[in-house]
Formats: sequence, C-alpha cells, structure tokens
Amino acid sequence: MKIAFAAAEAVPYAKTGGLADVAGSLPKELEKLGCEVKVFIPKYFLIDEEKHKLHYNWDIGEMPIRINGITRSVHVLQSILPGSNVEVNFIDCPHYFHRHRIYTNDVDEDERFILFSKGVIETLQRMKWAPDIIHCNDWQTGLLPLFVKDNYNWDRLFDETATLFTIHNIGYQGRFSTSVLFNAEIREELFYPNGPVEHNGTVSFMKTGIVFADILNTVSNKYSHEILKPDLGAGLDGILMERKEDLYGILNGVDYSIWNPKTDEYIPYHYSSEDLSGKIKNKRILLEHFNMPFEVTVPLIGIVSRMVAQKGFDIFSEAINNLMNLNAQWLILGSGEDQYEQLFREIAHKLPQKVGTYIGYNNELSHLIEAGADMFLMPSRYEPCGLNQIYSLKYGTVPIVKKTGGLADTVHDWDELISFGLETGTGFSFNHHTGYALLTSVQRALNNFKNKTVWKKIQLNGMVKDYSWKHSAEQYIELYRLAKKKRG
Repeated sequence: MKIAFAAAEAVPYAKTGGLADVAGSLPKELEKLGCEVKVFIPKYFLIDEEKHKLHYNWDIGEMPIRINGITRSVHVLQSILPGSNVEVNFIDCPHYFHRHRIYTNDVDEDERFILFSKGVIETLQRMKWAPDIIHCNDWQTGLLPLFVKDNYNWDRLFDETATLFTIHNIGYQGRFSTSVLFNAEIREELFYPNGPVEHNGTVSFMKTGIVFADILNTVSNKYSHEILKPDLGAGLDGILMERKEDLYGILNGVDYSIWNPKTDEYIPYHYSSEDLSGKIKNKRILLEHFNMPFEVTVPLIGIVSRMVAQKGFDIFSEAINNLMNLNAQWLILGSGEDQYEQLFREIAHKLPQKVGTYIGYNNELSHLIEAGADMFLMPSRYEPCGLNQIYSLKYGTVPIVKKTGGLADTVHDWDELISFGLETGTGFSFNHHTGYALLTSVQRALNNFKNKTVWKKIQLNGMVKDYSWKHSAEQYIELYRLAKKKRG
C-alpha cells in the first residue's frame, strides 16, 4: 500500500507537540509492515539542511503554485527519515516558511498551509506517484481531502486515492475569514451557514477535513467518544455525530528505542523490570540537580507539561496549599501561561527543599524526571492521547491522571481494581476536574507508596505494558483499507 503522510511537523526535524512524534514514528512502522511511505512536511527556516542531509529534487524543480492570486515558486528538498528508508519531502517556499516559528499569528497563517497542501498534491503529480492513501493530520492539512475531491479531481492520478484525517486535538481548528475561499480557490458555493467548510461564520480547516475525508480517527478510543459531546467537541460535535460511523480511535504508540530505561541515553543509570536498583540512583542524581534533599521514604512527584489550564494547572493551583502540605517532593518542568510559571517560581522559592521548578524545555531533564521520579502527575482537563503517562509506565514511575482521553485508556486505577479483587492496576486516576479530586488521588498514591510490596507490583504492572507503534500501525492499515473501500 502506498501512503502519503502529510503533517505540519515531524521529529527529528521540527516539533511543538505529540503530532511530531507520531509523524516521525508511525511512517517507519508502516514501512516495516510492507507499506511504501512518503512523508510531507513544510521546510521551516529552523530545519538544519546540513544536519539532516536535505537535498534539492531536480526532477521536480520549481513548481508555480498560486495562493491569494499570486504565483509563488515552490520546490522540494528531500531526506530519509532516520532509522528507515522512508522518504521525507520538505515543501519549501521561503516566503511562507522561512520564519522563526513553526506556527505564527501572522495574517497569512492560512496561506502558509494552503500552500503546503497544494504543494503536497503538486509534488505527487510531478512524481507521478498515486498514493492509495493521503494520511492528513490536524487542521494544517484539513484542506487536502477537499483538494483531492474537488480542486484536483480533474487529474486521473488521484481517482483511487482515499484520505484519512487524524484529529490530534479538536481544540485547534484553523479558523480564518472568508478570504480563504479566494486564497485557496475554494468554490464559494461550499460556504454557507452549517455548510461543509463553514463554522460560525469562518472557514474552518478542521471542519473541512472532517467533512471531506473518507475516514476519520482520533488518537485514543476514549477521545473518539468524548469529542462527540458538546463539552469536549469544541463546537464540532454536531458534524462529528453526522460522521460517527466513520470515526475511529487508535491510541498513539511510543518509540521505545528512545523511551526505555534499559537504554535511555539521557539517564545516568539504566534499569529494568528485572532490576529496579538504577531508579533510586537516578532519583538521587535528579534531586541533587535541584539542590534538594534525598529521602528514600519521601516520594518524588514529577510534572513535565505545558503550563496551561487544559493540562490541569487550574485545579493544581486550586489545591496547591493542601498539596504542598503532603509528605512529598515535587519537580516541575515546563512553560506556558505567565500565572502558572510565576506560581511555580514562587513555591520553589518558598519551599526549596520540597519543590524544584525549571521554566522552559529541556529534553535531557524530561528523561531524567521520568527515570528519577516515583510518580508522574497529569491532571489534564482533556487529553487526546498523552505520551508522558505511557513513558511513565515503562519507567516504573506511577502515573496519577485525570480519567480522560488517552489517559483513561492507558492508566488503570489500582484502588479501583483492588476493590474487584484484581491486582492489575498501573496508577491512580480521578473523574471530576476539581482540586479536591486531584488532591485525594495524590493522597491515595502516597498511601500506597508506603507499602513497598504493593508499590513494586504497581510499578511492574506498568513496566510490562506494550504501547509500541507496531500494534497502532496495524490498526492504521485497517483504516486505510476501509478508506479505500469507501472511496470505491
């Protein structure tokens, strides 16, 4: 099966979130399963051409692509995705992509991803490569299914090409003014109240993808049901309900060649489910890094996150006084809204023996927190998939999570299962998005931490779980087949 995989970001080239991890990992697994895969991402200014060995595709040369009535010159740089034979095609148009950020608030943000979507299709035309599937990811590629079925339907090359649209986060919808209709050359008759491209008076790239793609999916089973309801559907629950029969949930996998305590290049002491002794050594190193005292009996709770309300920092701040009175230490790594950054700076200053804060992003430190912490907190209001809780399971770092989206699918509450006589729990979870619910879940985790036999059982239950990409990739191939069948 031939797969064109289009995304706005992909590791190791450009990353702001989990989408990049998916785009850098799933294509490799699809290739292992016998698919021919070509990845497409924009060529941002921040992508190091020399480091990643990008080269100009002379067979394609310069492509004239019209956006907003102006013809831009676009070309393709190519490389190979590390650890695979997957070809990566970088759509390069300096006018739109040679900026200092992946995403901008610039007035032409719509034009940037209109050009990217057209660039994907026109590159395929010049390659004379007809994919069975164009796998589109989030709003930045939402116009691709429309383009295949409308703007470029004159080209017989795409007669049998189906589209899959993956929703990584329904909250980000790519909504712009009606000028998009001219900029993208979308037929005006598609824009009317509740029409296929219209959402609350705007043109929505996300809605367009949902309407025109052959098959839809989200990045966890739970989230695929949650977005059908008004509280988490972000205004698109109605159109999603109309396409309910075509909507599936596939949990994101993780790359265990990177996130594995046996081999992790960023941690000083390796360990495994057979020998956990390295974990306590990492804890000591981690606390030393923050000039905090090491106590074997005092649990260390880690947080690595964007500091925004969606990630649960609203209810954390609500419960912060009670949380700080618990017999535990805390390490927080992240950045985000000023109020939360300031909150964690202040508590680290007031309680230096108890709280360590790092404002910003540090990849090496994120690995060390996973390896050295005893618990990992993710109280998100919603979480389409989440990856850190899956990393935590592998590292024997017991997750404490809100029971939503991928968090609910991957973390199973120890106390809840014990009440049914089952010793299969892997963490602790809560239902209600309140400071009190968060506090009581942390308290339950701390109580279980005191019983070393029980705690080790919870750790080992998580460490043997397998959330590698292979299983997810097999499920995606099934969706590709469904999309092909629907396309007819």
